[in-house]
This record gives sequence, structure tokens and C-alpha cells, in this order.
Amino acid sequence: MVMVGNTPENPQNSVLFLCTGNYFRSRFCEELFNHWAARLTLPWAAQSRGLVSDMGSLSNLGAISPHTVNALTMRGITPVGAGRGPRSVTEQELLAADLVIALKELEHRPMLERRFPDLVTRVEFWQVDDIDVVPPGVGIRQAEQHLLELLQRLR
Repeated sequence: MVMVGNTPENPQNSVLFLCTGNYFRSRFCEELFNHWAARLTLPWAAQSRGLVSDMGSLSNLGAISPHTVNALTMRGITPVGAGRGPRSVTEQELLAADLVIALKELEHRPMLERRFPDLVTRVEFWQVDDIDVVPPGVGIRQAEQHLLELLQRLR
């Protein structure tokens, strides 16, 4: 399903979280955001995608990182989209989202500039490290802190 902006047919606003492989960070943000947006009755819904154009080139071992599932479970959240595999973002999805957030500027800005140079200005950048830089729990805490700030901003 492609998210669309706020229209009479779809009254929700959409946020699109981007990371490299749509396996760990962006999936955590998508699930946590949707959980809290529903609880707070915010008219927003999230999806997540990866910036790698060929998802088959990644060595992900499943649909979603076990670190993501564990972090969500520890927060009492059952991940709704745990069964779907990682997906690569399309230009249409970037254009349709009301808010686009890439999870690490140093890592993701160059990827966006290569794939979607005309759309980089639509993207908000956060600082959330991947597991090749910090332990998974640290990246989860970074993502959660940014997400809580975003939810406050959207209220």
C-alpha cells in the first residue's frame, strides 16, 4: 500500500521513515510511531522503507531485525508488520509522504542525493546509529528519543 497525503479519501497524514535496508531502525520507528499515534489519536500513520535500491544485495536474515522485535516486545508492542520483508523506497512514496525522515544524515543524505537528488530537501534527518556503529539498544534509544520529540511536535 502506498501512503498518500491528507485527502478526503484518506484523512491521515503520512510519515515515511527511511534507513539503509528497512530492517532495523526504520522498522522500529514505523511500529513505535503507529502504536503511539493510535494511542494519542493523532491523525498520522507511518510506513518505512530502505534506501538501498536492491534489497537482495543486503544480508538481512529475515523480514525484520530480531533487535527491533525484541525492543518493541519489551515495550508491550506486537509489531504489526513483522511478517513483511524489507522494501526499497520509490520516488512516488517520497512524493506522497507528508513527512519524510531519514534516520542518519551522514549515512543517508548521500544515498538520497544519488537516487533522488531533487527530493533531498523534503527530508528531515535524524541521528540514529546502526548496529555497525553502536549496540542495538543504543540505536533503539536514539530512535525512541527522536520519535517522542516528533510525537510532541505533531500534537
